[in-house]
Amino acid sequence: MIDLKALIRTIPDYPKPGILFRDITTLIEHPEGFRQSVEEIAARYRGVGVTHVAGIEARGFIFGAGVAIAMGVGFVPIRKHGKLPGQTLGQNYALEYGVDTIEIHADVLEAGDRVLLVDDLIATGGTAIAAISLLRRTGATARDAAFVIDLPELGGASKLAAEDVEIFKLIDFEGH
Repeated sequence: MIDLKALIRTIPDYPKPGILFRDITTLIEHPEGFRQSVEEIAARYRGVGVTHVAGIEARGFIFGAGVAIAMGVGFVPIRKHGKLPGQTLGQNYALEYGVDTIEIHADVLEAGDRVLLVDDLIATGGTAIAAISLLRRTGATARDAAFVIDLPELGGASKLAAEDVEIFKLIDFEGH
């Protein structure tokens, strides 16, 4: 087993002073580490009825698509507003200075589907909570979320748990 945490580079003071940026590009550039991270997530959810994996733009696409392939299920991209063609469903969420919107195709999920949300990192949880809400609006079951990295001090995983979402993460990093 590879120490996945050792494959993640920390960049201090990015994007602003006082922030420790956890850079997953060094993990995905390592073929065995990347494979192991995808497989650990997929292994956790095999056999529990997941029909789709949803990934949040952009780094959630990387891990989510890999997990979907490993599990043999479909992949649902959760995109920023205006990036998907056709009819979409949108969900607003708060940013530090304003509001943003994420979207999925309106016809991609239905009642009876069980969706696993995957992203690279959970920090404050705002985008993940919006994604779960959006997925649930389709009638699908969305009660599982997996992340490569959790920043527990920022409380996002706890906020998601309060929304009746079971969290799985590969790595905890203290600090933010």
